[in-house]
Amino acid sequence: MGMISLMMNLSWKLTFLVLMETPITGLIQNIYDIHYQRLSLAVQDSMALSNEVANEVVSSIHAVRSFNTEKQEAQRYDDRLMETHTLRTRRDTVRAVYLLARRLTGLVMQVLMLYYGRLFIRSGQMTTGNLVSFILYQSDLGESIRTLTYIFGDMLNSVGAAGKVFEYLDRKPQVSTEGKLKPDQLTGDISFRGVNFAYPASPNKRVLQDFSLELKAGQMTALVGSSGEGKSTCVSLLERYYEQQDGEILLDNEPLKSYDHRFLHKKIAVVSQQPVLFSGSIRDNIAYGVAECSLDEIQEAARKANAHEFIIQLEKGYDTEVGEGGGQLAQSEKQRIAIARALVRQPQVLILDEITSSLDPESENKIQQALASCPNQTLLVIAHRLKTIEKAHQIVLIGDGQVQERGTHQDLMEEKGRYYKLREKLFTEGNSPQ
Repeated sequence: MGMISLMMNLSWKLTFLVLMETPITGLIQNIYDIHYQRLSLAVQDSMALSNEVANEVVSSIHAVRSFNTEKQEAQRYDDRLMETHTLRTRRDTVRAVYLLARRLTGLVMQVLMLYYGRLFIRSGQMTTGNLVSFILYQSDLGESIRTLTYIFGDMLNSVGAAGKVFEYLDRKPQVSTEGKLKPDQLTGDISFRGVNFAYPASPNKRVLQDFSLELKAGQMTALVGSSGEGKSTCVSLLERYYEQQDGEILLDNEPLKSYDHRFLHKKIAVVSQQPVLFSGSIRDNIAYGVAECSLDEIQEAARKANAHEFIIQLEKGYDTEVGEGGGQLAQSEKQRIAIARALVRQPQVLILDEITSSLDPESENKIQQALASCPNQTLLVIAHRLKTIEKAHQIVLIGDGQVQERGTHQDLMEEKGRYYKLREKLFTEGNSPQ
């Protein structure tokens, strides 16, 4: 502002001419920011896709080698990199054109200033000394204006690059975690009442329709049925990964959403068919998420999961590293450690989602005996091997998102309904009664 006032004293006409550079520079900067920011975001997305391909191939290297697709995967990665390269080239071209336009604008403005300055000297409106002083002021002013517009544009680009981060920070979770209920005593009775649910990716496809079910504390309930009928969806709703569209799910006659998030996930533990282990020791994985867990508690949970014997045979015992994703252990060993991780939390509700597929009969029997020693625990089992759930207090057959049959093994066999036909089908196919 000081330089503008000095320039106005020297020649207000030349000052207005010089200030015409500001809107032109701003217009060039605005066009540049729009295109550069769009291409920068596209480069980020392209790099993410390239990294995704690399991570996918490295994590599944055995499958790649098995199907002899090394060249195809290398080509797929190369294609992704070429997309990134093309976008970066376009982005850098835009920047080069922008810098050229900036410098040309400054050059044109200087030529115009010298031209009109010469005319003003001839007409006596300015002296040669005043023109030299004006040129010195204009040089600093032009640089300051270009710097300000550049900084402003660079700031917009930085905001654009951080846009995804702020988008995630500001996102409101679809499943509320604002419950406060933390009762001292929890029975473990669970009720599904008229639950309707469809996954967000397929809102028009109902997975559960008017689904109602009672799980009693101290009893084992088994869910059976064909794949895709809604068994694992019940587990996802109990864990509050999703929110049902209609109906309610109650724990001790209180809605699940009323419970404190940490309290709920301490009282409800899930062991899935594909257990997830983290890099670290066996002890760390069993005690995962449980503060101040003693070694005695860890070993007791491992014994119930029939894991203690194979653990102590390892060179470092409970301090043995499991590797990335538990890659140093066999599938059955990973499964038993996952069961121990659930049991060490002493949950009121234990959910076993098709865990018997990787266990031998002996381990399975020992685990079932250990679980039976917890008389007040609500046990929900999802299984395809029907032999494993014959002793369940309640067997529930799910079909088309609804409860179609319910009762003990003996009751369902006497009814000769879908459960009976399912077992007969296994016999007919020549399999054992699984």
